[in-house]
This record gives sequence, structure tokens and C-alpha cells, in this order.
Amino acid sequence: MSKEKFDAIVVGAGPSGNAAAYTLAKAGLKVLQIERGEYPGSKNVQGAILYSDALEKIIPDFREDAPLERHVIEQRMWMLDDNSFVGSHYRSDDYNKPPYNRYTIIRAQFDKWFSSKVREAGALLICETTVEELILDGDRVAGVRCDRLGGEVHADVVILADGVNSTLARKAGFHGELSPKNVALAVKEILFLPEETIQARFNVKEDEGVVIEMMGSVTEGMVGTGFLYTNKDSLTIGVGCMLADFKANPQRTAPYALLEKLKAHPSIAPLIEGGEMKEYCAHLIPEGGFNAVPRIYGEGWMIVGDSGGFVNAAHREGSNLAMTTGRLAAETVINARAAGKPMSARTLKAYKDALDDSFVMKDLKKYRRLPEILESSPQFFTTYPTLLNRAAKTLFTVDGVDKMTKQREITGSFTAARRLTGLVGDAFKLWRGTR
Repeated sequence: MSKEKFDAIVVGAGPSGNAAAYTLAKAGLKVLQIERGEYPGSKNVQGAILYSDALEKIIPDFREDAPLERHVIEQRMWMLDDNSFVGSHYRSDDYNKPPYNRYTIIRAQFDKWFSSKVREAGALLICETTVEELILDGDRVAGVRCDRLGGEVHADVVILADGVNSTLARKAGFHGELSPKNVALAVKEILFLPEETIQARFNVKEDEGVVIEMMGSVTEGMVGTGFLYTNKDSLTIGVGCMLADFKANPQRTAPYALLEKLKAHPSIAPLIEGGEMKEYCAHLIPEGGFNAVPRIYGEGWMIVGDSGGFVNAAHREGSNLAMTTGRLAAETVINARAAGKPMSARTLKAYKDALDDSFVMKDLKKYRRLPEILESSPQFFTTYPTLLNRAAKTLFTVDGVDKMTKQREITGSFTAARRLTGLVGDAFKLWRGTR
């Protein structure tokens, strides 16, 4: 094995790594994929959202045998205080007609399935193997050094898909230490419930699903969100906040305590009542956005997925972005080989160009100011959820007070909390962060 050379080595078997390895192998390249887990998906017990568009571009007929839970027909957005929520729902029967746009998935099952497709395409997968460092020939990456496989394995190009905390890229000097302000820590649980219970509580039929995303008091003023997904016979519930905020939080609340607080909320507890906790996990999510994306290509190497920071606070399509980056990196290699070009930085720049032309970098650039704005504006996670819920309670409580008086009371509560200049300034911040 140590004397064998591959066209490409892919480090990691998550969505981005599998997308890259599959695309390369399908094109006839000699591909080695290395995964440190016992099998692909063994380190990912959590549920997630799968967006169809990215996977259709890689495996058009994936719906025939992929382990999909429910197709999503309803999106809910909730603003929570301690006792209530104000929210919006979008539900459409258009999302109940194939081909479906979004699905809930269990990552352990999905990653394992995707990996089977990679092997069917002809790639060689080696699991329970850790890549300790990249082999450098001057400034060119020539392969990887592993704790197995006879030590060294060489390739024309190495694609790093080893997660947000990529030690390989850091050890090679491709980027610096991970900054706590650019990464979130999320904790999740999977709670098992009978299918008929889930369908009754969320007003859905067989295979239909609901996604709820939440912000407000549950994160104790930290920048973060909660979420609840319906799977076939389970619920995925979780909460994530910026790592820097966990460190600076004066209450020193542990991540698992935030999750327990979310589960106990009066609006959440009835939805998950009776659920049997089967799986729990914590993982890091890149949240720095456009300004935190490191250099993603060089002499004989590219970075894809979470390793490149391709997700931010305004764009939760993690699997969509990850698979798209993996596919575009692979297509860059395929096109270079077809043109007889070496895997140099000059050649692999086409990967960055392709990303710039795609929704990936366009969306990251659109929301590039948002992480900094949210970091400096805790009122969006504390004051406004409270004010909105208080306003709703005032407006909908029938107590003999006329509506005009109630409206003045609501207006007064907002101006007292933020003053007129603060309200205008906050509106400008949101406009500036999302325009």
C-alpha cells in the first residue's frame, strides 16, 4: 500500500468527503478515501436536514434507496421568552409533491449509505485509520502519512474533508488556530417516539415532516439558536451557541444545561413528552461566515465542507453546502486531468472560481456582516424576544382595556427598552447584515 500512488486521496467520509470521492471515482479516477471512524457515520449520531438539490447533482436517483426520514412540508420560526413564543409558520402542499425539496435524515445512516455509493463507484475506502500529517515535497502536498497503511500514501492531489477542527490543515500551515468567535458548539439529542404520536402532535401524515427553529431566552443572551426536527419514529432536538459566548457567559451554563432548558420550555415540553433519549452528541459548527473562510486550495491540495468554514449564522444548509464544495473540488480535478494540467495551485484555483460563481460564496458574501452584528448585539437574543412575546400577550388578552391604549403600551415598552434611536439602529443593523 505504501508504494501505491492514487490520483486523489480524500480525507474524511462525511457529506463533503463522500461527494468528492464519489464524483472522482465515478469519473474513473483512482481514489483512496480515509476515515478515522469505525465506519462512515460512526461519529455522527445526530439528525440533520438534507437539501435535495445538492445531492441530485451528484446522485440523481438517490431517492430510490437513500435512508430518508421525512420530507419537510412545514417550517416554523419561533421567538421564545421563558413562558411563551411568537412565531411564523410556512406550510405548503407544494412541498408535499415529489420530487421533495428537503428531508430529515439520521447522519449515521445517511453517511453509511453515501459511503456505499462511493465504494460502488470504485473508490477504495479505508476506515479506522488516522491521517497524522500531510507529506510535503517543498510546498507541494504529495500525499498523507497515516498510522496504518504502511505509513505513507502518495497522490496527485489531497482533498481535506476532515471537519471544522482540521488538524491537518493547521499542522501544514494552511490556516491558523480555530477562533472561538468563529465556531459554535451544538448539542443534540434523538428522542424516540411512536410514528403515530409524532404525526398527531405535529399535524402531519406518514412521511411528512416539520422543522422548528428557535431563538430567544433559551440561549441566555448568547448568540445561538435551538431546533427541533421530526424523523420517522424520533425527534431531533438541539441548541447551539458561539464557543466564545460559552466562555464569556457569566452564568457559566454548560451546553447540556441549555438543552435541558429548551426541553423544559412550556411550548416544547408537550411536543417531546414521553420521548426516550437514545442518542446524544456535541459537535462544532463553523459560523464565522465569509470573512472566516481560510485559503481553500494550494499546491496539490483543496479543502471542502466544514473544514473550509462553509456555513454561517444565516445559512443553515450545512449538508447542501458541504456536498456542493466536495463536488466542485472533484470536478476541478477531473477537468484538470482531462486538460493534462498538473495539480498546481494555479490549476486548482478553478475550485475557488467555481465556488465564487456558485450560491455557496454568493450567500456567504451576502451575509458576511451578520456574524459580527449578532456578536455585538445581544438584544436580538434577549430584549426583542421578550418584547415581542409581551406585546402579543398584551394585544390578545381581553381585560376591558381598549386597543388604542394597548397599542400605546406596546409602543412604550419598545421605546423604553431600546429608545427610538436604538430601534432605528437595530433595524439598520439587520438591513445591513442581510442586504
